[in-house]
Amino acid sequence: MKVEILDLLRCPKTGARLSLDSSTTNELDIDDGWLVSAEGNHCYRIKNGIPRFVPKSNYADNFGMQWNHFAKTQLDSYSGHSISGDRFWKATGWHPEKMRNKWILDAGCGAGRFAEIALQSGAQVVALDYSTAADACYKNLKHYPNLHVVQGDIYALPFEPGSFDYVYSLGVLQHTPNVAKAFASLPPMLTAGGQLCVDYYEKTFKAFLLPKFWLRPCTKRIQKQKLFKFLEATVPPMLAASITLNRIPVVGKFVKRLVPVANYDGILPLTAIQMKEWALLDTFDWLAPAYDQPQTESTAKEWCERARLKNIEILRVSHLVARGEGPATSDGSSVNG
Repeated sequence: MKVEILDLLRCPKTGARLSLDSSTTNELDIDDGWLVSAEGNHCYRIKNGIPRFVPKSNYADNFGMQWNHFAKTQLDSYSGHSISGDRFWKATGWHPEKMRNKWILDAGCGAGRFAEIALQSGAQVVALDYSTAADACYKNLKHYPNLHVVQGDIYALPFEPGSFDYVYSLGVLQHTPNVAKAFASLPPMLTAGGQLCVDYYEKTFKAFLLPKFWLRPCTKRIQKQKLFKFLEATVPPMLAASITLNRIPVVGKFVKRLVPVANYDGILPLTAIQMKEWALLDTFDWLAPAYDQPQTESTAKEWCERARLKNIEILRVSHLVARGEGPATSDGSSVNG
């Protein structure tokens, strides 16, 4: 943990400032130690360079397992493609030259696929995850001096409100227990005029015809290691079948949906080996989460309006994207701060 992030950190229970415990070495980069709230009633462990504000086990355990196994799969620097970067810039609409030296919150960083893109802009990126995916992100990106990884809860963010010029959460909110509450936690983190971007799976009739929605009531109850081993064996033949079906003229793209496997043939520029890796990753991502709650365009817009965001835009970039600008009071301060 870099000492400079102390100015942003707050006790998630009381909102009090945090300081380093007297037994913690006061270095610029802390690998192990303790954070203590100002009133002295709460303390939080810094372990392996990451301040921890969550219990060891939680509803996101499958994501911790998933992103530590597929730690590098979706990193553009590893895949050799710009898949994550393309999605990030199209979804956010932001400009890298404006982000340099700004504070950015990545809410639900996973293994760091989008944090890597934000870091390359020269921004100070705080990558937060509820699961042990935070460890995968740290290992992947710790060579960036502008990275700050935090293991924390989106419902009790351990930061001073109004701290971030940019906040994004991509591929995350639909996997939380209460999506509206998860979204509502983000606008207060913005500076006045700060930029927010989130996305969701879109709730449509066609989407609910996908096999994952009628399989998940069963698969989400299976012990995650057992489910993963089962998918390791079954995804390759299912992917082969899906690719074959997809190549049938006219009806192929519809018939392939009957096979419960993520198939990016003809969609993403992946090699055959990468195709299998991404298929296993995303098929597990379909079937394992405790929560999977798509949203509608009207709901996404309503939540932005309720948060008093300005310049709201709802669009589709892979998923349903909502973005806007943090409001300000007459004196220029954030209404959320």
